[in-house]
Amino acid sequence: MCDSRVAYIMRHPLHSLLRLRVLVAAGIFLALPSAAQAYIGPGAGFALLNSFFVLFATIVMAALSLVLWPFRLALRAFRRRNRPRALIKRLIIVGLDGQDPKLTDRFLKEGKLPHFKRLAEVGCYRPLRTTFPSVSPVAWSSFSTGTQPGRHNIFDFLDRDRRTYLPTLSSTQIVNVDRFLRVGRFRLPLGRANVRLLRKSKPFWAVLGDHDIWSTILRVPITFPPDRFRGAELSAMSVPDLLGTQGTFTLYSTRSSHGPFEEGGIRVPIRVDGDRISTILRGPENVFREGSPPMELPLTMTLDRPSRSARVDIDGSVVELQPGRLSEWLTLRFHAAPGVVVTGICRLLVTELDEHVSLYMSPINLDPDKPAMPISHPSYYATYLAKKIGKYSTLGLAEDTWALNEGVIEEGVFLQQAYDVDAERQKMFFSALEKLRTGCLVCVFDATDRIQHMFWRYLDADHPAARGRVPSDHRDAIEKLYQHNDALIGRVMAGARDGDLVMVLSDHGFNSFRRGVNLNSWLHAHGYLTLKAGTDGAAEWLRHVDWTTTKAYALGLTGLFLNIKGREASGIVEPGREAAELKADILRELNGLVDPATGQVAICEAFDTSQLYVGPYAANAPDLLIGYNAGYRNAWTCARGVVAGPVFEDNLKAWSGDH
Repeated sequence: MCDSRVAYIMRHPLHSLLRLRVLVAAGIFLALPSAAQAYIGPGAGFALLNSFFVLFATIVMAALSLVLWPFRLALRAFRRRNRPRALIKRLIIVGLDGQDPKLTDRFLKEGKLPHFKRLAEVGCYRPLRTTFPSVSPVAWSSFSTGTQPGRHNIFDFLDRDRRTYLPTLSSTQIVNVDRFLRVGRFRLPLGRANVRLLRKSKPFWAVLGDHDIWSTILRVPITFPPDRFRGAELSAMSVPDLLGTQGTFTLYSTRSSHGPFEEGGIRVPIRVDGDRISTILRGPENVFREGSPPMELPLTMTLDRPSRSARVDIDGSVVELQPGRLSEWLTLRFHAAPGVVVTGICRLLVTELDEHVSLYMSPINLDPDKPAMPISHPSYYATYLAKKIGKYSTLGLAEDTWALNEGVIEEGVFLQQAYDVDAERQKMFFSALEKLRTGCLVCVFDATDRIQHMFWRYLDADHPAARGRVPSDHRDAIEKLYQHNDALIGRVMAGARDGDLVMVLSDHGFNSFRRGVNLNSWLHAHGYLTLKAGTDGAAEWLRHVDWTTTKAYALGLTGLFLNIKGREASGIVEPGREAAELKADILRELNGLVDPATGQVAICEAFDTSQLYVGPYAANAPDLLIGYNAGYRNAWTCARGVVAGPVFEDNLKAWSGDH
């Protein structure tokens, strides 16, 4: 917030001039601890219940499309007769999430980005102002709608439930089925679960569709559930895994447990019997059974130590593994009830095969071949892509940053995973580009954001996570990625035709994340937040907070809320004058907050959001927005709703860079 973050628009020389007004910002930096995941995703029950309807809906939609096709064709021909001549034939937008302007400039001067250089020379190269705050849900929603948060209703990755003070996803609302009919051992849903997109305002591809212009939208954040418009869309951020979380990996290991993972993982103890391991794989909850017990699949692992390999069998799906090598996508089939099967896909990795044996399983992605949730428009588009390019990741946050943070996978494995996701995206993009005669194509590539988050410590010799570490083989991972992006832009330019407009944009820059600030600890120390008697504030998600005497609290990554009477369930701050005075007091104390351990300013400026946002949804914003200095960010403890601990702490995780 203290520095000016920029993005880029670059234009191909053959294109006619098109003036587009966009406001871009953000990135992704949320660690979702397992304790919170019950409050984050739409839930496995949603996946199961909707699997009932997916096949039927797909068949009906396909049939209707065939029947209505001649009429739609005639209507389009009539509309085109009265449409003015277009300035361009194809609008091609490539989003590189998090490509940093300073690094881009540096690599340009060093001659390492020839395609970016050519694009800048023959087109244009401009900075764009970011959104407040510069987080991906907010930024990409502004990009999509051309509006600010007060009009599109997305202010952070998370929002809070005003009744319970627990975190919820800011972008989706879930309505689950609560009535069932008992039939023997099973219960049948009397209705259908529903998920609703909370982003308001109309995305520009819907506006284009209203004018009979086709758009293909690939993995643009905050498109889950997908928009309905004239075109095709594959959802991105907030698409959950099959468990209903934002990404839960599993580690099967013979090592004794060291307690639960802080972020997005489950430990499963295993025991070797000769050369064989037998355990279970727990899947989504079975809402067709009373109590919704988790569905299970048998998992066996046969070890061949002389050849250093292992054979894993999950209910008949078999894969041969060697240590350190990720498997291809493996299909998992969960039988919920007679005739009801839910499928997911995962990747496996043997991380140890010596004295101890450990097996990593990625989050179980929705199967794009048979998605149990609405992840594309039309509904069959996800299946079409799977037939076209093979199985692909569907999870909103597809790269497993949490597993690297927890030391479960190594840096090289994470990089392979990130580049594999990028390769899937490129196949989708260039296939769509080849088929697009006229209209719009947008695709967001995430690798820049994810790899910088995890490898920034190698650009910062003073980073706490870099001190005393053995030099890594991947110290140049970020530079190599920028060159990879440059090659991508070269392919895009080579595929551009006369009459095309190409835009390449980044939604935020990057900097080091050395120190965390626990705002809830600060609020507690200054008397704005109080704890229940007999508690120490160590519980996650503010469960130790005494709401009857608390005036302010922090939730999410950037916002601070007042405990307003009549708004929050146990609010005590009177709206109006009292709230305004409280807000002014907190702003005055937070502005220029100094970290005593370093002597540096940690918070450049706290903002009154009533002065930032206008629009019908401005009242849904946090009351204050925190503008951190470079090197600082919301602490991991604060992101998990923990009050206990110091206000300032070193960031020792692999996740070492942020916005």
